[in-house]
Amino acid sequence: MLPRLAALIICAASAARAAPVAPPLDLPHPYYYRELYLPQLTSGPSSLAWSPDSSELVYAMGGTLWRQRIDADSAQQLTDGGAGYDYQPDWSPDGRSVVFVRGQGDSYELWLLDLASGGTAPLTHGGAVNVEPRFSPDGQRILYVSSAYQRHLHLFVAELRNGRLGESRRLTGETRSPLPRYYYSAFDHEINPLWSRDGESILYVSNRGRIHGTGGLWRAAAQPGATPSELYYEETNWAMRPDAAPDGQRLVYSSYLGRNTRQLWLLPSGGGQPFPLTYGEWDESNPRWSPDGRWIASISNRDGDTQLQLLEIPGAHPRVLAVAVRHYLRPMGRLHLRIEDGRGTPTPARVSVADAGGRAYAPARAWMHHAEFDRNEEPFEARYFHSTGDELLEVPAGRIEVTLMKGFTRIPQQRSVQVRAGETSELRAELAPRPWRDGLQRHWASADVHVHMNYGGHYRNTPAHLRVQAEAEDLDIVHNLIVNKEQRIPDIAYSGVGVDPSSTATHLIVHGQEFHTSYWGHLGLLGLQEGVLLPGYAGYPNTAAASLAPTNADVADLAHAHGALVGYVHPFEEPPEPLTRPRHTDADELPVDVALGKVDYLEVVAFSDHQATAAVWYRLLNLGFRLPAAGGTDAMADYATLRGPVGLNRVYASVPDGALTSADWLASLRAGRTFATNGPLLAFTLGGEGPGGTLELAAPQARPFRARLYSIVPLQTVQVVCNGEVVQELGPAPADRERDFSGSVALPHSGWCLLRALNTQPQPAVLDNYVYATTSPVYVRVGAEGPRSPEDARYFLAWISHLAEVTAAYPDWNSAAEKQAVLSELERARQIYARLQ
Repeated sequence: MLPRLAALIICAASAARAAPVAPPLDLPHPYYYRELYLPQLTSGPSSLAWSPDSSELVYAMGGTLWRQRIDADSAQQLTDGGAGYDYQPDWSPDGRSVVFVRGQGDSYELWLLDLASGGTAPLTHGGAVNVEPRFSPDGQRILYVSSAYQRHLHLFVAELRNGRLGESRRLTGETRSPLPRYYYSAFDHEINPLWSRDGESILYVSNRGRIHGTGGLWRAAAQPGATPSELYYEETNWAMRPDAAPDGQRLVYSSYLGRNTRQLWLLPSGGGQPFPLTYGEWDESNPRWSPDGRWIASISNRDGDTQLQLLEIPGAHPRVLAVAVRHYLRPMGRLHLRIEDGRGTPTPARVSVADAGGRAYAPARAWMHHAEFDRNEEPFEARYFHSTGDELLEVPAGRIEVTLMKGFTRIPQQRSVQVRAGETSELRAELAPRPWRDGLQRHWASADVHVHMNYGGHYRNTPAHLRVQAEAEDLDIVHNLIVNKEQRIPDIAYSGVGVDPSSTATHLIVHGQEFHTSYWGHLGLLGLQEGVLLPGYAGYPNTAAASLAPTNADVADLAHAHGALVGYVHPFEEPPEPLTRPRHTDADELPVDVALGKVDYLEVVAFSDHQATAAVWYRLLNLGFRLPAAGGTDAMADYATLRGPVGLNRVYASVPDGALTSADWLASLRAGRTFATNGPLLAFTLGGEGPGGTLELAAPQARPFRARLYSIVPLQTVQVVCNGEVVQELGPAPADRERDFSGSVALPHSGWCLLRALNTQPQPAVLDNYVYATTSPVYVRVGAEGPRSPEDARYFLAWISHLAEVTAAYPDWNSAAEKQAVLSELERARQIYARLQ
């Protein structure tokens, strides 16, 4: 049962994150549109537009606008947005002004830049999302996307008079779709707009009539309420962003059609069949055709970060428009940052650099990342980059704030340095190794069991770069879970590789798989041999994979046959209530597969609510099931915006001294010799047994426990939990101090005990909603009696009964026999829980 004190803690965490003001976009999930559609802060270029004479580009880079001739390697800064960041420029046909987007907090407003004076002024107000502005061919109107109406993405147009926008008119309707969408709003959206060459009609991308994805290309008259027609359908996952040739005969757009990366494609402007324009195992995006028709400029991540690329039509190999010299609007200096490991050797670390106003900076080729939180819920946000240990970056003259972090054993360092204009300031910091010592002479190795090296983001990742990210986070092992992103699998080239050749003796990159089904719940497959399981998903409505077979139990059997461990990932955002409020969860099949012996681990600390997951985990443990705790971030490591860095959530496993091997680590995880955490480090023994062990008692008695704790942030409470009840309150714990605890616990019957620590208030050093850590259980057996909890058995009986009812009503099966096999599987699990009452 759910303990009273644990319930109070959950309530406290919920209160700390209570939802206040409604966000400017109404979508069912707070991810993917932020990461893949909204403008992103990158050190390199992110979006661009041509000058009317085709000799120059204006582009967003580092959150400001820049201007550069295409025959030069120097760029002039045009804006310096203060607290905001500037994106998505469009150059007026008369060459006098640039419309652009300025992002501040959750809102994105349109601004206008006068090129002669350099002055800027806002065009929209009100805190909505206003993005993708495009001048009409005559320069008199601006077409853009806005969430101003009902917080849904629609197209608006407004006349531009004397540097101000007139009344905005909504061009597209508000249509609620009856289709069962998952990641996308029930209301159709319209994005990626552009004008026809005569200014009489518009083209845009819409998911009208589509279940999956962002939709196809549509055309309509440039008038409110005009009837649209679909010109061409192809799923591009927020990335199409079409542009028209000056002659109006062709469109260029970005797509991954039949591939795993985005490239440039050409399409007749009246529809028809596209053909590829570029080829490569990297992304080409945001294309813009020059007004003279000679060039197509785009953003490329061929070298990992983002760069401007120019393709001559027709012409030879595309060329990068390099930026060798930057001319800034305000006085600048240089910061030379050197981070050492205690022996004078540079060491990788996570770094945040900001000026006195909080504006972020990074080296020119670094990957800027944004740790995304619900900004109305959390008091801070973090922008950072991973450093190899020696960096030179340009920063404004004045006071510069630097934050350094490397893993969970070193307190983050905050430094201030004064930078003079035209000079280089030196900052040297030491992040010496500080291994976690549990007091029992055990050796611990950390891993993030849920990372996606490439997942359709702005950067292009490689195993070697992923290893640098891990080294900067002081993470020993990264499990890269190969997975589909819509119809592609970005990292399929690493299928069957296992331990990547880029691994070192101290840092391993191990390729596995995430099996996708939003019906049953997502699975992590660690240590998978002989390649990924295909197809890698099930239960996708309106596709050939619509059937609910294979179930996760079937997938687990296949994965086990290929040497993998199987676990449930990012399970629960809130505790399920099958007895009073049965509903779909993100891990519906979990109790079924645990009962059938299919599950090797559970992501207790994950991209979900840790305490909500723990509440279900405790119920399963109360029934005698053995289920180790793991930690996984679900980090999209190629994204500019992501929920947190690789290793934000991790799991430590006790492994033999000597060479670090994936096999040893996975064996320890399977045995439950682990603790999962997003910050605190834990050690726990009960009667001399550590996590994963079994304490055998002939009769009820009290047994001593020992605990050790270290945390880089303060903790509100440290607790010993047995059979779902808090049995020892060990009190709060300050930051940066090892603490030892001891005592005894009465053990009247069989069950389990573990140690957990938490702080329900967000902490800047932990890029998560709150701080949480837990050991795996020490199991207790008293005499011949097994664990027993009729209340929890009834809980899972109700869960599975509801699941069976919904599954029986599901319409998209390949055969009646297939449906019956699935229902029989659910019934086998139900009978197990019935016997446990």
